[in-house]
Amino acid sequence: MPEWLQAGLWGLLAGSALLIGAVAGFFARVPRKVIASVMAFGAGVLLSAVSFELIAEAHEQGGLLATVVGAAAGALAYTGANVLLARRGARHRKRSGDVQPSEQEQPGSGTAIAVGALLDGVPESVVIGASLLTGGPVSLVTVIAVFLSNVPEGLSSAAGMRLAGRSRRYVFLLWTAIALVSGAAALAGYTLLGGARPEVLATITALAGGAILAMITDTMVPEAFEDAHLLVGLITVLGFLTAFALSHT
Repeated sequence: MPEWLQAGLWGLLAGSALLIGAVAGFFARVPRKVIASVMAFGAGVLLSAVSFELIAEAHEQGGLLATVVGAAAGALAYTGANVLLARRGARHRKRSGDVQPSEQEQPGSGTAIAVGALLDGVPESVVIGASLLTGGPVSLVTVIAVFLSNVPEGLSSAAGMRLAGRSRRYVFLLWTAIALVSGAAALAGYTLLGGARPEVLATITALAGGAILAMITDTMVPEAFEDAHLLVGLITVLGFLTAFALSHT
């Protein structure tokens, strides 16, 4: 199978976890403490992936300067875009409670939530595709980390969308589209970055790492803390250690 197609399929696989989580969040009345606990675990998994699969890899490829510049640029770009989306109603897009605005309360919030979900998922998928550029197999740790973190993201967000009165059609079309875009972003990460210098690859990898780290602290940790605050630290560490163990097997 051509590597470009492998990149797209791996990205699609990781993105499909969003749809799996959305189905569970929309149809099942999952207790909010369970959602928060799963979100904390997913945050820990992603924190480990950012640390050992993205930032460490970027430093090895391009050195400290490329890593710092890339990570700072990724965090800045994500935060700037997130601030704009928050003003249009997407601030609580990953929250499972009754805090997402309905379309009647804030017109255009549905579109903002959709764009915000894309903003959250694209950096992860680009990294999955770029991981094939080294000539070896895809980074399974990154794929697994993104998959495990996407389930609670889809679950929590879909539960919040249901409470905000958004239709089943809207919710599932949104997450299906984002899963497909995840595959396309992974394919783009492979095709567009092929032949790039190590310093460029390092900067892009660090940029994605910085964006993901900003996303974790801005959208995942608040949801986890709200309903599982007494255990959130322990659960997050368990997620971190799970991904760390996967990266060393």
